[in-house]
Amino acid sequence: MFQANSLRLRVAFLFAFFGAGLSILVSIGTYLAVKEIGHQLIDDTLRSELHEHSAYPIFEPPNTSTMNGYIISPDDVSEFIPPEIKGLAPGSYNLRIKNTAQRVLIEDRGRARYFMTFNTTSQHQHEDEYSRYLALFALTMTVMSSAGGFWLASRVTRSVRRLAKQVGNANPEDADLELSSLTDNDEVGALARAFDRYLRRLQEFIERENYFTADVSHELRTPLAIMLGSVEVLEQDQTLSDKQRERIARIRRAAQDMTELTSALLLMAREQQRTTEDQNDQVGEVVRSCVEKHLPLIAGRKIRMEVKLIAEPDLSFERPLLEIVVGNLIRNALFHTNSGFLLLTLQEDKLIVQDSGAGMRPEELARALERYYKGSSSAGSGVGLSLVKRICERYGWHILLDSQQGQGTTVTIEFAANKHIHK
Repeated sequence: MFQANSLRLRVAFLFAFFGAGLSILVSIGTYLAVKEIGHQLIDDTLRSELHEHSAYPIFEPPNTSTMNGYIISPDDVSEFIPPEIKGLAPGSYNLRIKNTAQRVLIEDRGRARYFMTFNTTSQHQHEDEYSRYLALFALTMTVMSSAGGFWLASRVTRSVRRLAKQVGNANPEDADLELSSLTDNDEVGALARAFDRYLRRLQEFIERENYFTADVSHELRTPLAIMLGSVEVLEQDQTLSDKQRERIARIRRAAQDMTELTSALLLMAREQQRTTEDQNDQVGEVVRSCVEKHLPLIAGRKIRMEVKLIAEPDLSFERPLLEIVVGNLIRNALFHTNSGFLLLTLQEDKLIVQDSGAGMRPEELARALERYYKGSSSAGSGVGLSLVKRICERYGWHILLDSQQGQGTTVTIEFAANKHIHK
């Protein structure tokens, strides 16, 4: 089986097309040349006969099954001269006389006009037979060109196919494929060597990234763990006032959020490897947890934050990443809502976050998911929604925004692409 855009098929087709075109042109040219030569030979024969018979004092025209002669002069006019040629000017013609194909030669000599005719029926039969041979030759050339093109294309692309197969079967952990050993020292070999150099550079880059990920994971988690430990010690101090305990709780939440964010970003940096068997968390529980975590952000404002669980989706996800999605949507909604409501609705195939806040203008809505884009009233870095979009793309989810200025915003996360059904 070959693909429709297979290189071998394309080369074979071009060879067949070239062979067919060339053979057809050669056949047509040969046929026309043979036909013209035949006419020239007939004309020479007719002139020779005319010269021989007109040399006598009295013109004695030939009268055979293939050749006839006629004359028109003041002294002699042939009887039964065909009316088809009687009024013609001097020259050579192909005519049908009495339903018979004839080659006609007309010449003026002195005061006489001579007419010579040659029956070309047999000549046309030979030409038709010759044309069939030429058509067979063109067809044979086309078939041979196709076969030769396919054979040549197979020979030419053999090393390319070996190279493509080796690259296609390669695993990310393969350090050195040695692709250049699969090819000769030709253009494909140069391509293979370029691939080898690129793969070595890519492997070095991946190794640096792995070291960087490990170092960042260690260097960030260690101070965060120290901060959380210090917060636990401070929380055990019975002399703290309520105001101080509230501030320490805010520090704990910030440190925990930083720890979770670090874990999530490290997950995003790795190659996607998810398994549904190890997933025990439920989306509804994650949504409730995020809402409870963000309740202090209301800070006495007249905002009603509510969660409506209509159905529980059965999804494959990493909890830190889903928490980032829900948390960012909640924070954005609370930032742009001074009073009113924030409603999170969880359905079997989607999560809807709806607020009654300030909304967005059409130009802001069109660019809301762009990285580093901040609206006119935003004080953030412009990374939150773009990060939400990246996480959704990781799982094959779809994020939809609908907003009108002064009437609030609705964000819909559609889970259908990543839904997992237990059998």
